[in-house]
Amino acid sequence: MPAPQKNLVTEFRKTTFRLNDEGRINNQEQALDYIVQRGFIFFWPVKGIPYPNLWSAVAGDRLVPHEHDDPGHVTWGWKDQALGMRIWYYAKILRNKATFVSLDVLPYFYALSENYGSPEEDFQIAYQDGKLTVEEKVVYESILNNGPMHTIELKQASRMTGTENKSRFNRALEKLQSDFRILPVGVADAGTWKYAFIYDLTSRHYPELPARSRLIGEWDAYKKLLELFFLSMGAANLIDIQRLFRWNPMVTQKVLEMLQNTGFLASNIEQSESKTYQYYLPQLLI
Repeated sequence: MPAPQKNLVTEFRKTTFRLNDEGRINNQEQALDYIVQRGFIFFWPVKGIPYPNLWSAVAGDRLVPHEHDDPGHVTWGWKDQALGMRIWYYAKILRNKATFVSLDVLPYFYALSENYGSPEEDFQIAYQDGKLTVEEKVVYESILNNGPMHTIELKQASRMTGTENKSRFNRALEKLQSDFRILPVGVADAGTWKYAFIYDLTSRHYPELPARSRLIGEWDAYKKLLELFFLSMGAANLIDIQRLFRWNPMVTQKVLEMLQNTGFLASNIEQSESKTYQYYLPQLLI
């Protein structure tokens, strides 16, 4: 089949990434609408992973500056104010980077996680199967037994204070978030910077989530998330998809074939030495 012209894909993404002046986001309500529309987006731009993000939708296609008074940093306040409000799901998920997920799409992500509805048992099984490290187990268990805890309390409870434990502790926090086991639900006036995330169990903060997710089949979850991906990107190849989701390549290929069979996607071979298949929305040919 013919391939969509590059400029059509570029223009498509200007709209879905909200890079056009008329599409810019100006307040938290519009940010929520955007997350609902896209299903999931990054908070910041992620190097090497083109995908919609709140920063660019507010500030335009430019680098995130270090200056705290940049008007684009209004996004930071929106994010912090919404922690614990259950208007969207926010945690380090895709690529262990800050990600927003709409509440309608959240069960599809959760359905692909290894959480089965019993927080007291799931983490123990995961640990026994080698899918949780000691650090992850200790951090999770601390929150499970003590309720929501801020970062400083967690470090003390898990005995990972001190700079020599910083990377171990941060890796545990990131992995537990990407596995949909914990999430930040607030900010505490604690630590050197008087700013520390408060974490709770995902299954406790969203008690209805496990039951909602059990109604979704695994392949339906994969299809839904990949459909949303293409509705944001317009076109991509297998490598692009793998960079974002890190799914099993064989699983990804099967889902792509399913979406082609339904007519949701079309494909062609990219004009390159690798002869990589490109997948795209058929309407981009029009």
